[in-house]
Amino acid sequence: MTVLPWPCCPRTLYRSLIDCGDWCDGGFLGRWLAVIVVISASGGVGPVAARAQGAKDTEALNRQVEQLYSQGKYAEATAVAKHALALAEKALGPEHLSVGLALNNLAGLYRSQGRYADAEPLYRRSLGVREKALGPEHPDVGTTLSNLAGLYRSQGRYADAEPLFKRSLAITEKALGPEHPAVGTTLNNLALLYQSQGRFAEAEQLFQRGLELWEKALGPEHPSVGSSLNNLAELYRSQGRYAEAEPLYQRALVAHEKALGHAHPDVGTSLNDPAALYQAQGRTAEAEPLMKRVLDIREKAR
Repeated sequence: MTVLPWPCCPRTLYRSLIDCGDWCDGGFLGRWLAVIVVISASGGVGPVAARAQGAKDTEALNRQVEQLYSQGKYAEATAVAKHALALAEKALGPEHLSVGLALNNLAGLYRSQGRYADAEPLYRRSLGVREKALGPEHPDVGTTLSNLAGLYRSQGRYADAEPLFKRSLAITEKALGPEHPAVGTTLNNLALLYQSQGRFAEAEQLFQRGLELWEKALGPEHPSVGSSLNNLAELYRSQGRYAEAEPLYQRALVAHEKALGHAHPDVGTSLNDPAALYQAQGRTAEAEPLMKRVLDIREKAR
């Protein structure tokens, strides 16, 4: 199942960058940075110009992280994200907003690799930076709350996750309006939490609302719509509602392949889940070619 990032990019990243589940963060590589070049009276480069150069370098590294993540190259993206964080802290100070962004992005990458203990303190630091700089009701605070909640959900810490998801949803709806695509992210992630707890009716309602919102805002072939379709299909499969699940899986696969290419890890998810559906129905001949493609994708992603 797919934990959803901000809808400008695939999973995650609870928005994640992306885990934006999974974690894209208001445009995962949100352009926080204003570049100002100041030449000192002596003709040299002053401290403001040095900070501006640090900001430009950090932004360039963030773009590289985005590209590597979109290609499924998580290990390489992590190395670049660590460098971006170190550079931002040194050039701009530990409480600068670009540091909060870099913390959130690196945490999302750790989470996507199952490195939960490494991700949590980074999400917490990012939350602190953003709350201090932007205030507790800013949508970027809501994004980080959702990402941290998604991490807790992945660890089975449901009681910790639910109030953070609900706070994130309230912040996002108030700041951006109930029809904004960002609202779909938290709806979907809260639905995943309810599904994990066996609260299927509540989960289905949220999945459907998020799917309708994203189809209207982003179009039926957007990768975030594909992830939402896949999650709703997984809910139906877990309840034995196979006839309702199968067409949703098929639509999700088409959306992901068209948007991301045939070798992206999200396409692997869109293949693995219907394969499990076919196996549950005894349709082994249909499951086997899907599983072979999943293995090929995983091998290429290493």
